[in-house]
Amino acid sequence: MGPERIICLTEEPTEMIYLLGEEKRIVGISVYTERPVRAKEEKTKVSAFISGNIKKILSLEPDLVIGFSDIQGQLAKDLIERGLNVLIFNQRSINEIICNMQIIGNLVGQSEKAKSITDGWEKQIQTWQKENESIPKKPTVFFQEWDEPIITGIQWVSEAITLAGGIDCFSHLKDRKLAKDRIIQANDVKDANPDIYVGSWCGKDMDWDWVKNKPEWQSTGFIQNNRIYELDPSIILQPGPALFLEGIPKLRDLFSKA
Repeated sequence: MGPERIICLTEEPTEMIYLLGEEKRIVGISVYTERPVRAKEEKTKVSAFISGNIKKILSLEPDLVIGFSDIQGQLAKDLIERGLNVLIFNQRSINEIICNMQIIGNLVGQSEKAKSITDGWEKQIQTWQKENESIPKKPTVFFQEWDEPIITGIQWVSEAITLAGGIDCFSHLKDRKLAKDRIIQANDVKDANPDIYVGSWCGKDMDWDWVKNKPEWQSTGFIQNNRIYELDPSIILQPGPALFLEGIPKLRDLFSKA
């Protein structure tokens, strides 16, 4: 049977449960949920990312609350202390994302369907890897997920860049689990001289003027050749289905442009 009244504190379990056809089990979602679009219309919004409306959550009488990241640790603690079952994932790699989506499938009684979906992602990854072998010169890429301070991409983003046929300029930081450990300086970007800039500022629109007018970056390849792109955070910073369905394909499209 599995849990019948699920609250999803982030988007990725919501999207996965919808993909599995088990959305009837969801009673509450995050206000930041973008995928699928109809979830925003059908489900009660109960949380931001760090905080949640505990009174509203309790009123929905969930038998399971699913969240993501150590950043939600305090909210999880508050809910556990009120007697709720809470499952917090803390995935950082693409492999962990796939494993966790399978766990969600197991929880809602759709193990085989989840395996079919995740097997499809793994086959697509193998196809991308094979196609990348024929790329003569891979572009170097700077991915920025925050402006002040400048924060570069988390592990799954770095791995996504590789799968998309690029080279992450700051891949040596990808294993740093905390954002504060992936802070870099403007001059670090200048020294790396990336071919491509990808901005996906968590929770807000990218400031194009800020990027284009950064004094330290004027000599970089991405400024000189105007290879500056913005990516919707919902398809690259959400560690779930969107990464495979839209995020990596979008990166591949951007990187292939002359």
